[in-house]
Amino acid sequence: MRTILLHLFPASLYAGVGLLFWRSCMRGNAGLATRRECMTARERVALLIALLAHGLALHVAIFPGTEMRFGFGVALSLMVWLAICFYWVETLYTRLDGLHAVVMPAGIVASLVPLVFPGEHVLANAGSPAFRAHFVVAMLAYSLFTLAALHAMLMAVAARQLHNARFSRLLSGLPPLLTMEALLFRLISIAFVLLTLTLASGLLFSETLFGQALRVDHKTIFAFISWLLFGGLLVGRRLWGWRGRLALRWTLAGFIALMLAYVGSRFVIEIVLERAG
Repeated sequence: MRTILLHLFPASLYAGVGLLFWRSCMRGNAGLATRRECMTARERVALLIALLAHGLALHVAIFPGTEMRFGFGVALSLMVWLAICFYWVETLYTRLDGLHAVVMPAGIVASLVPLVFPGEHVLANAGSPAFRAHFVVAMLAYSLFTLAALHAMLMAVAARQLHNARFSRLLSGLPPLLTMEALLFRLISIAFVLLTLTLASGLLFSETLFGQALRVDHKTIFAFISWLLFGGLLVGRRLWGWRGRLALRWTLAGFIALMLAYVGSRFVIEIVLERAG
């Protein structure tokens, strides 16, 4: 019961923040909706409390005792949690009202996923400082790419509505598409550096554990495919000015490959094959 409540509490808080936003922005008149702040003080505090509660639930799920468990559900929840943390910080500087409609439901689902898919996968060598550094950098990279993917989907919706001359009130508070595009590439650039460090540290860590610099498995293959896709996107942006739909497609393709690298593999092992290891 305690575990259930730990996950239900942040999910309820995410739902409450979403409701606050809906009532203050969506159901108000259009003039107020376009003049309000990106996130009111009440919403910002409520979201921070939700993040703290979500973080506590994740800590209990990852460290149930002396070991470190990191199954499919927990991995997905942690990535979304970190992405929302970055989103919370980003709202201090940029108006991103439209992302509320994606972020809050994602927070609700991420809070509840570990309840449905708790997972029994125990991470070996969790006490190693090298592994911990690799793990932290990898999770930061995953979370930033998650936020970039959510951002890219929001841009795709906004671009379509703008093209059809039907801009909904939900997206009326967004900055111009060029500003959003600049933010997207800033997120991808930082995440790409972190992913590069993740792969480099993974190679070093693999050599320490297994006596070889590279283990060619599905996780390694999909991680490098994602790295190539995002690297190609950044090169294309710099040399040929890639933007718009082309950039969004490369972003989503790279994100899908990255998800298949760990989260997808854990899903297949734990859910499809019903194995803990």
